[in-house]
Amino acid sequence: MASPYVHSTHLSNTHSFSKTYTPSITLLTGVGVQGDCHSGTKNQKSSQSTTDSSTPNLRQVHLIPYELFTELRAQNFVIQPGELGENITTTGIDLLGLAKGSYLYFGSGDDVPIVQVTGLRRPGPGIEKHKEGLLDKVLLRDGAGRTICKAGIMGVVVKGGKVNTGDMIRVVEPQGRKVGLEPV
Repeated sequence: MASPYVHSTHLSNTHSFSKTYTPSITLLTGVGVQGDCHSGTKNQKSSQSTTDSSTPNLRQVHLIPYELFTELRAQNFVIQPGELGENITTTGIDLLGLAKGSYLYFGSGDDVPIVQVTGLRRPGPGIEKHKEGLLDKVLLRDGAGRTICKAGIMGVVVKGGKVNTGDMIRVVEPQGRKVGLEPV
């Protein structure tokens, strides 16, 4: 398998459902994506988060694997990167299989941006409004009745810097007992 990399980067300064492609984004430590409507140190009010704006923002950066778009295309849903509101579209990483607290290093060298994984993005009614029938493809139940959220993961910026389309991604999972991702 090829090394994981950034397929594309996206942002929106308004609370629109989709985000616009840009060749790079700038991550701000403890804040999120510079110029993106979801950046901030405190929780943003949305249908997916608590209305308590004093809690830390665990949803500073949204990442989706490009492989999801390929899977959806096979089910007759043509979705482009950025269309589901992600900031970073990745290739070559099982994002949903990462442990909580995993670190994603973007680029090469020692001085690179770092995002720490906080949990899953739980898709809501906006996805269904965007494309009818899509919610059932990204929010499923397994054989044991557990909810499976396939709409990407969320993270916080541990170290800021520029993330470029094409940057390599290095994953470092936490030591010791691994905790699976839950919606945040």
